[in-house]
Amino acid sequence: MLKGIHPLISPELLMVLAAMGHGDEIAIVDANFPAESTARHTVHGVPLRMDCPAVKAVEAILTLLPVDTFDGDPVFTMQVVGDAAAIPPVVAEAKPLFDAEKASMASLERYDFYARAKECYAVVLTTELRAYGNFIIRKGVIFG
Repeated sequence: MLKGIHPLISPELLMVLAAMGHGDEIAIVDANFPAESTARHTVHGVPLRMDCPAVKAVEAILTLLPVDTFDGDPVFTMQVVGDAAAIPPVVAEAKPLFDAEKASMASLERYDFYARAKECYAVVLTTELRAYGNFIIRKGVIFG
């Protein structure tokens, strides 16, 4: 354990978050997401694991990760198949966390989300069982 580091942040995840640069993206995904096959395409190459629900993972990651608010939507979620306007409960629950970061959210069609996740720096697999508990967050900068 380290002071000031959320206890859900593993050493490997801490290294990944520190290594990511401005504009790099990280996917936080639910238990049904094809994390292993998707992560093979990412910079990190293997999924990271957080044994908690997706919103708890997002909350922990946001204690360290600055969110990019320079250009467009820095957070993406997966659209509900057959109802693109629907807001899944897990997304609604996470929205205040992103609002606090002044980070807007957009949704992507399922296969577009999969494709974008393959371009992320890393994939974080959670134990989230609710459908559509998937987020992609773009890293921002810290001004000194």
